Amino acid sequence: MSYNLVIDQGNSTAKVALFEDDRLVEHHRHERLMPIHLEDIAKGRHIDAALYCSVTHHGEDIVVSLRTIADRVYELTSMLPLPVTIGYATPTTLGRDRIAAVAGAHALHPGRNVLVVDAGTAITYDRLTADGEFTGGNIAPGLWMRAEALRSMTSRLPYVDVETDGDVALWGTDTVNAIKAGVVRGAVGEITYYRSLLPDDAIVMLTGGDAARLAPLLECEAEVDPMLVCKGLNSILKYNEHH
Repeated sequence: MSYNLVIDQGNSTAKVALFEDDRLVEHHRHERLMPIHLEDIAKGRHIDAALYCSVTHHGEDIVVSLRTIADRVYELTSMLPLPVTIGYATPTTLGRDRIAAVAGAHALHPGRNVLVVDAGTAITYDRLTADGEFTGGNIAPGLWMRAEALRSMTSRLPYVDVETDGDVALWGTDTVNAIKAGVVRGAVGEITYYRSLLPDDAIVMLTGGDAARLAPLLECEAEVDPMLVCKGLNSILKYNEHH
């Protein structure tokens, strides 16, 4: 039995996922990804191919380690062939995690219009058309960043934990709840607005740390998939293996 291994290196943590074809076999999250972590996952397994994606630095030690455990190793750059079309004026500056999330949405819902929302430190809103083209998207501050900006850029507003689950008022009747409602429902309003710009049959897919926080507050249907980026990386890896 052979496997594909993908790495999503984010700003604060790295996700490592192992796939057998399209089936997610296991996944791990590491605050600091080390070669020994990859060696443990690969132990006793045949890794056909691996794909490394980083939105921060180039992890040379990780790439070197991948070459010792996988038959073929790819890195997600602007030059790597993709299963989706990129209609972006500056593809070299397009976040690789955004590319992977859109590829994941295309793999899961081929032939559908999708609004892909990645709610992390920043929130990205990306549009995938039914014919598989990423036509662009927008970037906004994430929930934590909005709350932190209110604290750090004003003299009297407190920091409020807006990411923890709990009720969010429609209208705050005290400062803490006013901040929570403004931050969380503001993001919900953005998702609702961007969804309204797409065809009626469009799907909303949410991923990222705050996806589960936002989804229940939406009036439209939304599919939450914490592993969307890794599934997209596996889709990109399979595309390069077969083309």
